[in-house]
Amino acid sequence: MSGSLEKSLAVLEYLAHHPDGAQLVQIATELNQLRSGCHRTLHELIRFGYVRQLPHRGDYALTTKLASMGLSFLSRSGVVDIAQPVINRLAEATEELVRLAVVDGERLTLMAKAQGARSGLKYDPDMGIDLRLSCSAAGHAWLMTLPEDAAIACVTRQGMGDPKHFGPNAPTSVKALLKMLDGHRKRGYSLIQDVYAPGMSSMAAPVARPREPATGVIVIAGPSSRLTLKRMQGFGPLLLATANELAAAGSASPLLKAANVGTWGNVRETPPPRH
Repeated sequence: MSGSLEKSLAVLEYLAHHPDGAQLVQIATELNQLRSGCHRTLHELIRFGYVRQLPHRGDYALTTKLASMGLSFLSRSGVVDIAQPVINRLAEATEELVRLAVVDGERLTLMAKAQGARSGLKYDPDMGIDLRLSCSAAGHAWLMTLPEDAAIACVTRQGMGDPKHFGPNAPTSVKALLKMLDGHRKRGYSLIQDVYAPGMSSMAAPVARPREPATGVIVIAGPSSRLTLKRMQGFGPLLLATANELAAAGSASPLLKAANVGTWGNVRETPPPRH
């Protein structure tokens, strides 16, 4: 039964990355599943309403059922209702994209956003994605709150990713990442340029109560041509104040008050000081 469940979840996660659908042979090959077994799994998922078969091509794609469940969960968790006004204010003040990512075990997932840029280049990534910890400002902001061995374990399990998919300044080794995290801790928030993507800058601060693990991360992001190092340093106090406000309000949401416990265990470390 567990094997069947694992295969079903693998198919769902695969199709989530292929919104236009995928053929049976493609799904089975990339998931290393037997074609006959993969076919049975797909038709079980169709029966329960999670997958549909596209007309004409015969490709398989997700229905909106999972998305509907996710949106319903977020609505009932209260995280968006609590965070959105705070995020909106920060976006208006900085005139840049502001995002909230929530910690779930060892995953950091984008949950809410506000676009402050009124004109010119706008950076606006997809919501709901799990961020790469080693090369995102949000990932760095969370990792810097963890003991070093726990941060290394999280990054090792997720992997550093292919350098060609990120910016030229993305760390390519754990040693390089730890050096960056040390710099972030000294200022109280992460700050990166041309790391997550070429031509993109971002900064992030952990959302955490004193002596408790971070439950989320607040991010400011934008094109490097506009979001310069000087501007980001100027936004630092406002970013930290916003993170503190979200931490204080987070007790009303189960997502923002949940303990951050990953597979590395019940490790707690005092977050970096707020400047």
